[in-house]
Amino acid sequence: QVQLVESGGGLVQAGGSLRLSCAASGRTFSRDRMGWFRQAPGKEREFVAAVNWSGGTTYYADSVKGRFTISRDIAKNTVYLQMNSLKPEDTAVYFCAAQTYGRRRYDEPYDYWGQGTQVTVSS
Repeated sequence: QVQLVESGGGLVQAGGSLRLSCAASGRTFSRDRMGWFRQAPGKEREFVAAVNWSGGTTYYADSVKGRFTISRDIAKNTVYLQMNSLKPEDTAVYFCAAQTYGRRRYDEPYDYWGQGTQVTVSS
């Protein structure tokens, strides 16, 4: 019923850019926080970015601040992650997630998850 589907991953050279999309369905996420997480081989899943339901407040991990931009189109139930100046360290599976309205922390917990899309940055 509830589904988050990521797309836009792929292989890019260091310094390049990618734009990830997350299409949500099965419910309205208009008042939910939407977030992006990533998991690299051998590491735990980590927070990347999030945007509040208003669309006016964003949060970023220090490792991506200044390079990544999260945005959302509420009418389309879609979230984006624009990734610029990519580094090999950004290589990971990127997950889209939704947090039910009312949660206090922006980095956890999240209630709905996509299956992930692979991003590989070559040097």
